[in-house]
Amino acid sequence: MSEKTYKYTPQDFKSDQEIRWCAGCGDNAILNAVQKTLSELSIPKEKYVVVSGIGCSSRFPYYMNTYGFHSIHGRAGAIATGVKAANPELTVWQITGDGDAMAIGGNHFIHEIRRNVNLNVVLFNNKIYGLTKGQYSPTSDYGQVTKTSPYGTTERPFNPGELVIGAQGTFFARAIDTNIKLMMEVFKEAQAHVGTSICEVLQNCIIFNDGCYDFINDKEFREERQIFLKHGEPMIFGKDRDKGLILDGLKLKVVKIGEDGITVDKLLVHDAHEPNPGIQFMLANMSSPDFPVALGVIRSVAMPSYEQMSHKQIHDTMAKSKIKCMDDLLRSGNTWTVD
Repeated sequence: MSEKTYKYTPQDFKSDQEIRWCAGCGDNAILNAVQKTLSELSIPKEKYVVVSGIGCSSRFPYYMNTYGFHSIHGRAGAIATGVKAANPELTVWQITGDGDAMAIGGNHFIHEIRRNVNLNVVLFNNKIYGLTKGQYSPTSDYGQVTKTSPYGTTERPFNPGELVIGAQGTFFARAIDTNIKLMMEVFKEAQAHVGTSICEVLQNCIIFNDGCYDFINDKEFREERQIFLKHGEPMIFGKDRDKGLILDGLKLKVVKIGEDGITVDKLLVHDAHEPNPGIQFMLANMSSPDFPVALGVIRSVAMPSYEQMSHKQIHDTMAKSKIKCMDDLLRSGNTWTVD
C-alpha cells in the first residue's frame, strides 16, 4: 500500500495574522522559506508544531497556520523536547534567536543537542538583541558598538556551529537569509535527519545591526567569501570556481587550482557523515577574510534519537515486568485482606 501524498502550497501554511517584523528584516525571508519547505514535505498539517521562545524570531508561531506554542525566554528547547517526547509522531520546529538560544536559553540548548531529540531548530543569528532594542548578544562581534557596549564589546562571541559540535550535535547546517533556495535545501535535510537538527541562518537586522553580513554577502565579493558545502563533493569556491580547501597538516588552507600543482582531485571532499567532527569543526569555524564562510550542511551523523531510546527502554522494561496493569500493581508485594 503506497504512502498517502499530501499536496500543499505555501499559502496553506500562512496564518491570518499581520506580520509585525520590520520591512526588509531577514525574518520575512526565513518565514517564506519555511512555509515553502513545509508545503513540499508531504506531511499532514496537523502533525506540525512550531515552538518559540522570546525575541523577534519568536513571533514565528503566530504567522504559521499550524499548531504552535509561544513559550518564555530561553525555554523553547525545553517545551519542544516535551512536545516531541510526549508525542513522537509530531514534527516539531523550534524557532529561536542567538540571544534566546545561547544566553538565557544556553543550558536548554546544549542539552537538547546532547540528548539528540528529533526536532528541527532554526536559529536566527543577527548578532544583536533586536526585540529589546539593540543590546549586544552572545554572537556579537568582538569590539562591536551597541547600546550596552558603547565602547565596543570586550567579550569573545559564541560560534553556534562550534557550540553544537562541542555539545555532541549530530546535525549542523548554515544558511543566509538572502538565499531562499539554500535555506529550503538545508531545512529539507534537517527534516530528513533523525535527531536534533540545528540550522543557523545568518540574518540581517535592518534596524539595530544593519549590514552585519555585508562583508560576506556583498554581490561583488560573495562568491569569494562563501563556500557551499555538499556531501561527497570537493570543496570549491570563487567567482571562477578556481579556489578550494585542502588540509595542510592539522589546519585548513585556501589554495588556487592550477597553482603549485593543485588540481581538483587534491582538494578536500566534504564528508558530512563522518562521525569524527574534527574537519567539520574547522569548517564551522571558518571566517572571513582568511577563509570563506561555510554554508550548507556541515555535519549530519546518524545516531538514535532521544525519544527512540527512551521509548525503547519503556517498552523493554514493560515486556520484562510482571506488572502489566494497575490491578497487577495493587496486588503485588505484601497484601492484606480486610474483613
